[in-house]
Amino acid sequence: MHLRTVALRLLPAILLLLTACSESTTKTETASTKEETMATTADAIDSTKSEAPQPTGAASRANPVPTPSAAPDTAYAHDVAMFLGGQPPSQQSKLTALAAQPAWQAFALDQDKSWAKYRSTHTTSMTKWANAELDEVHRNSPTIFYPFSGPDFLNVFTMFPTSQTYVLMGLEPVGSVPARASLENPKLFPAVKASLWSVLNFSFFRTNDMAVDLKSVELDGALPLMMLFAARTGNQVTAIRPVKLDAAGQLQDATAIDTTQAATAKSVPGVEMKLRGPDGQAKTVYYFSADLSDWKLKSNSAPLAFVRTLGPLTTYVKSATYLMHKTYFNQVRRVVLRRSRYILQDDSGIAMKYFQKGAWQFNHYGTYKRPINLFAKHYQPELTLAYRDTVNRPKPLPFGTGYNWRQTDSNLLLARRLIPLAD
Repeated sequence: MHLRTVALRLLPAILLLLTACSESTTKTETASTKEETMATTADAIDSTKSEAPQPTGAASRANPVPTPSAAPDTAYAHDVAMFLGGQPPSQQSKLTALAAQPAWQAFALDQDKSWAKYRSTHTTSMTKWANAELDEVHRNSPTIFYPFSGPDFLNVFTMFPTSQTYVLMGLEPVGSVPARASLENPKLFPAVKASLWSVLNFSFFRTNDMAVDLKSVELDGALPLMMLFAARTGNQVTAIRPVKLDAAGQLQDATAIDTTQAATAKSVPGVEMKLRGPDGQAKTVYYFSADLSDWKLKSNSAPLAFVRTLGPLTTYVKSATYLMHKTYFNQVRRVVLRRSRYILQDDSGIAMKYFQKGAWQFNHYGTYKRPINLFAKHYQPELTLAYRDTVNRPKPLPFGTGYNWRQTDSNLLLARRLIPLAD
């Protein structure tokens, strides 16, 4: 606990020191934007190292990646979700014996403490805030689009618990329902704990480190953590199937393919996770492994073609490494602005200069100062003026979110469309 406290206090200083390391990349951005992708930009935030707990033993990159089963057993999938989250699987589960072992019992106790702390510092305040400030949004948001999300079902569900469909996209491979061998691996619990540490403390993933942690125990992508988050937010996993997007962006079954592979020029790998919410409502969560930079979309436009079929959207953006501030993320930014009725984002989402004047109503929450030093060039004077407006004063934000993760430094913007959606 002492080490975590020290890490939290030292994080701003560490980020400041690392800014110098990122300057060489910043200086070459203009010359290399044609080939720069979502992956190379996202690496910037992962170069920041904080004192996160490390998994026991060395993380091996040589471990083989398991091939997903053709048709995951639904009962087993939900039991795995519970097991990974430190919650008891069903009494009839094949995992009951594993959950009775001292190692899992200690892990479960630790997870209960971590999640209780997260509820007290985040979930309770986020839920209360969302119910008050997003009431209208909740009533008109059947589908949520969350670009640059990684496996973060946790935050999008907390913000939009009444939606029916969630579409997440990120660079992480899709992954599969963990096999029994992975669940028996003694490195599992330290790896899961380390992977969750940054999101539970700072609200965002350090994705590269997370990938190394999970590969050490053969958890092969986003799906295992999505399952864990579903269980920890009171959802029941009712079905999981691998899917893909064809070249036209049409959703197809992909039971026969290896969903751990990256997107090809012809298809985009994904997964469909069916849930039963805490209130009994059916929900569908999609995750697609896709690079949304213009350079990649030029050869494979399927991700955005799929998004265009979803009808009116509510878009959520958080901790997105300021990608849509950049000229070479024009296509995804345009789709969000043309297809969204509401956009909820921190300042790393769409820069204010891209919102059409007179087309949106803005509500600002929290505090806007400057981006962390690593992203200092994405400072927006327009936001500073908005937060100093004495007529339309920003409203309080009672929780921390984004890269400026302290409550006193965090911000959110809710944009409501005032003109009809584009065709």
